[in-house]
Amino acid sequence: MEPGHRPAAPQSSPKKSPKLPPMRNPRAIILVAVGSAILVAAIVLASINLAGRSQSAAVRQTNISQVLSLVDQHKVRSAVLDGNQITVTANDGTQYSATKEDGQQLTQYLRDHGVANIKVPPQSAGTPGWAQLTMELALFGVLGVLIFLLMRRNSSGGAGQAVPFGRSKAVRFNETHPTVMFKDVAGVEEAKDELQEIVHFLKYPEKFRKMGARIPKGVLLVGPPGTGKTLISRAVAGEAGVAFYSVSGSEFVEMFVGVGASRVRDLFKMAKENAPCIIFIDEIDAVGRQRGGMPTTGNDEREQTLNQLLVEMDGFDKHDNVVVIGATNRPDVLDQALLRPGRFDRQVMLEKPDLNGRIQILDVHAEGKPLAPTVSMDRLARQTTGMSGADLANVLNEAALLAARRDRELIEQHDLEESILRVMAGPERKSHVLTEAEKAIVAYHEMGHAIVMRRMPGCDQVQKVSTVSRGMALGITVQAPTEDRSLLRKSELLAKLAGLMGGRAAEEIIFGDITTGAAQDIKQATSIARRMVREFGMSPLGNVLMEDDSIGPQLAAKVDTEVQYLVDQAYATAKDILERDRDKLVEISEHLMQVETIDGGELDRLLFRETTLRVLHTAEEEDTEDERVTLEEVGSLA
Repeated sequence: MEPGHRPAAPQSSPKKSPKLPPMRNPRAIILVAVGSAILVAAIVLASINLAGRSQSAAVRQTNISQVLSLVDQHKVRSAVLDGNQITVTANDGTQYSATKEDGQQLTQYLRDHGVANIKVPPQSAGTPGWAQLTMELALFGVLGVLIFLLMRRNSSGGAGQAVPFGRSKAVRFNETHPTVMFKDVAGVEEAKDELQEIVHFLKYPEKFRKMGARIPKGVLLVGPPGTGKTLISRAVAGEAGVAFYSVSGSEFVEMFVGVGASRVRDLFKMAKENAPCIIFIDEIDAVGRQRGGMPTTGNDEREQTLNQLLVEMDGFDKHDNVVVIGATNRPDVLDQALLRPGRFDRQVMLEKPDLNGRIQILDVHAEGKPLAPTVSMDRLARQTTGMSGADLANVLNEAALLAARRDRELIEQHDLEESILRVMAGPERKSHVLTEAEKAIVAYHEMGHAIVMRRMPGCDQVQKVSTVSRGMALGITVQAPTEDRSLLRKSELLAKLAGLMGGRAAEEIIFGDITTGAAQDIKQATSIARRMVREFGMSPLGNVLMEDDSIGPQLAAKVDTEVQYLVDQAYATAKDILERDRDKLVEISEHLMQVETIDGGELDRLLFRETTLRVLHTAEEEDTEDERVTLEEVGSLA
């Protein structure tokens, strides 16, 4: 060895992480418990049988003459008569057993000779020895079969087969022949652009590894229900042509501690064996909620499952072509450890579709449905503002059901408009019969909404007014904005409040009394006013966010005062409008009672009829035949 040269330290092999002991299988525990119970019963029965046999062996068998001789000598202190069998106990404790002759009466004879203790047990068929032995053998046979099946289960498949209760419940979809592609998902173009990178990584992983790039292991899809989170995840797998494992977050959690963690391990084991693939966890907030919120043992199972999920996502290396996609509409409740880099470090937002997105979604779901040539998808999309992709699919399906129910070959525009009402408020309740007085109240109430909404600048367009009961509503006034908006002005919110209070104001003006029909209107108006004060800073209290856990009693009282002021002002505005339009309110409400439903165009014709004639007459006098006045312009002038 050269001086100054250090021997190279022996390279120690990397330590393998110890395998966790397999979870105790509840089914196996039940089998063991049943087997143990049968074994104990068999042992007790055998002990009783052996005790009886040993006791029988201690009795001396003799003939009836010797027994009667002992009785004659007064040497017998007790006797047992069981059918033709007599067993006597001598004074010295010795027992003798004999068989008497048929018809021989011994009871009175024993009493006459001083045997006071005579027992005569009830007559029974008894169990022959061979039958009792057969019963015992059957019990031992059942026990043996149970033990054999249990040992076979434990030895045939190793640890993985020993715990079927802890196996993952994920459903695998083989996307080598994909059924869902990006072309089948409409209205979420930004999300598709974000996820296109995942598709490229799963199809060409070497291209990214060569550049030293690290593709996110997890992608979190966030959006309201019905926006297509599951569908677009299937489309990613379909575009990449890889396996797709789908599981719900609630399927991991069971009442047995450790089951969820075992299912997580099994799921990721299957995914790695079938890589490249996608694991889709729907409603991940069911298992990924923040830890430590409730220090009770009831959370042990969920927290262990979450911990195992975090460990498994950390266990990916650059050669594991597995991507985890989670979906939730509550990202605020997720544990921060899930959202850190290396896990779900990329979030893709799926919002409700805009006008163009709704048109595309309607076109996708309209395939295969016979639509009439007069059907306008653009018009339908404008009437369904705020609906999700699932809602739009439901609208077209309801329209198809209505057309089929009415024995028509084509789906008409009025079928689609009726289906919108069914999705928004429920089907018509024709069996709900109102009195004439109630019909009048409902008609004036709904028309009060409609007139105030039409008169207030900034309110959405009124699409339909109906007194037909739907769902929990006795009547309905449908609004829809003319265009998609992301921001609302304070004036628009105030106009919305006035429109909501129009029904209650109409009741008071016409009938001099109010009803319970405005309960939902008051609830909605109060909610909007409270958000204006506490969240939007649209009150004299200033631009401060007031949360429930940080607001004191004095500030809460001020908030209630401001909310009350906004609602009262909205009611006063609605009442003032209807007082000025009282004649129109009565005329159109009476017409509504007769026809039950009027649309927005008819409402405008009835409401602005005199104004329309006056404007058109003025236009003729000024010889402006080329400048047409539209109905919307007339409404704005009014």
